[in-house]
Parts: sequence; C-alpha cells; structure tokens
Amino acid sequence: MTAQGKLEAKEFVDIGAQVTGQLQKIYVTIGDNVSEGQLLAQIDPRIYEARVRANEANIKNLQAQLAGQQAQTVFARQQFDRNQALLANKGVSLQDYQSADYNLKKSLATEAAIKAQIEQVQSTLQGDMTNLSYTKIFAPIASTVVDQKAREGQTLNANQQTPTILQLAKLDVMTVRAQVAEADVMRLKPGMQIYFMTLGSGERRWQASIRQILPTPEIINNVVLYNVLADVDNHDRQLMTGMSAQMFFILGRAEHVPLIPLSALGSRAPEHDDANGLAYKVKTQQQQRIQEKIIHIGLKNRRYAEIRSGLEVGNRVLPSHREDTTNKNGQNRYPGAGTPRL
Repeated sequence: MTAQGKLEAKEFVDIGAQVTGQLQKIYVTIGDNVSEGQLLAQIDPRIYEARVRANEANIKNLQAQLAGQQAQTVFARQQFDRNQALLANKGVSLQDYQSADYNLKKSLATEAAIKAQIEQVQSTLQGDMTNLSYTKIFAPIASTVVDQKAREGQTLNANQQTPTILQLAKLDVMTVRAQVAEADVMRLKPGMQIYFMTLGSGERRWQASIRQILPTPEIINNVVLYNVLADVDNHDRQLMTGMSAQMFFILGRAEHVPLIPLSALGSRAPEHDDANGLAYKVKTQQQQRIQEKIIHIGLKNRRYAEIRSGLEVGNRVLPSHREDTTNKNGQNRYPGAGTPRL
C-alpha cells in the first residue's frame, strides 16, 4: 500500500509582531541556526518609549498630589479630634464639629481617589512597558530560520492580525504527511512501520513508523483523504521542507519465502481456507502431467503472492488462463509463459 506525501518540519513556529510599527532591523537570515532567547528583530520603539515616559511622569504627578492630600487629611483629622474634645465641654458648636467631620471624610475620599488613579496609571504603564518589550523579538526555541515574510523598513500593522516576520523550524526531525483515501485508512494504525523515498534520493529509503492519523479529513474533488503523519530522523539534513515523498505502508512482512506469480493463481477455494491463509486452485505440470492443487497463500503484492502450503520450490505451475498465452496455432506467444517456475 502506497501514498503520496510531503515533508515538513515536525516542530516549527511563525514569529510575528505583537505591536504595530516599522520593522527597523532583522538580525538573522534564512538558514541561520538560532538559540533560544536570541534577538531576531527590532521594531521602532520610540512611540512606546514615549508612552512609558508619559505614564511615569503622570504617576509622579499623582504621587505629588497624593502627598499634598495626605497632608490635608492629617490637618483635617487634627481639627476633627480637637472639635470632638471641645464639643464634650460645649467649647465648640455642633455645626463646627459637623464641618470638621465633613472635611475629614472628604479629605480621605480624595486621598483614596488619587490612589486609585495611581493604580490605574500604573496598570497602563505596565501595559506600555509590555508593548515596549514586544518591540524586541526573541527566538522562542533553538531552531533554524527557514523563511522570512517581512523586510526591514516595512510597517507592520498588528491591530487587525498578527503579521508574520520569520518562520523557525527544528530540522533534526522531519514529518512526512501522506494523504490516504478513506477506503484504505482503516488498514493503518499508529506504530505501523513505513518507509519512503524522495525524488532525488535514488535507492535510499528512510524508515519510520506512523505517529498519528488525523481524525479530520480533507475533501478534495469529493474524495475524502486522511492525513497520516510519520516522523524521521534528519540529523544529516538530507530532507528539506516541501519535498515530495512516496510512502509505502508495511501491512505485513515475509522474508525468504517461496513466491508464486499472481497470474498463476486460479479460482478461489474459500471452503479450504485455514490458518495457513487463503485457498486458491492452481495447475501444476510434472512430466507432461497437469494436476490441479489447492494451495494457501499469505501476503501478496501486485505481482507475487507468498506460498504457505501446497507447493514447493521448483514446482512448475501453469497460468490460470493458459489459452491467453497461446496463439491460434497453439504455440506459446511468450516463451516460458506457460510454465512459471517457483
């Protein structure tokens, strides 16, 4: 069983901009290996630096107002405490006492309002400082720069969508993604062995196993296809993103076993099926004597089937439609076609 596939990095990440501004500098180029935390790009920070300075100045102003208001609160409390003591001895009128109480409560409320304003501006300052930090873009993983989407001097607008600047990928492990039809996907399962070849690999085969079969299909021209993923080591960096691959799924394995051409298999004999495999009728020839036998086969491909019982190596078998191999004079059109040898 086979399928067409594409190679992609198993781990990759698109590096985007979280703030709007002009892209001042890109410090890496495609193909560079970067370490985690390395500086990749710089966005113009001046607007965000100005906002940070403005908020810091606003906080200082509010802190000065708070200090003045706290002084007024101390004075208002002193007046209230004094009038409260004098009121017991009829030293002040009730109106003066109530006025002192009002001034103290008003001063405390104003003080609380200024503190709330300071907290609000501090929160805004934290947001602006975060945005300022976003103007420097660092690598989240140790990887390789595989694509560059933006150029130096380009204005990035992060208000509507996140603009992509670079793409990083770990190339030591690649994933081959093959699309398998719904009629075949039920024969596959995670852990099953596969191998694949690329257009330029010659005779080289890469061995791997199925990591995952994605449950959601893609429908292309009304054909339901499921993505099958397999990972392969790529420390020699011979595999690259986007390469085409021919993937072969190993549904079964049989080594050093006798084979029979499919053309030699006759009709099925299901009543003779057993633990050895599926039963077929074949015709054998020995010293001009033709005999029909029941054999059992196991694995098969497009040309051959594995013989598990019923024949031995060296036996001669006849094609299942012998008349197709002879011409009108009764002679073989293809020498040797009538008596394949195991």
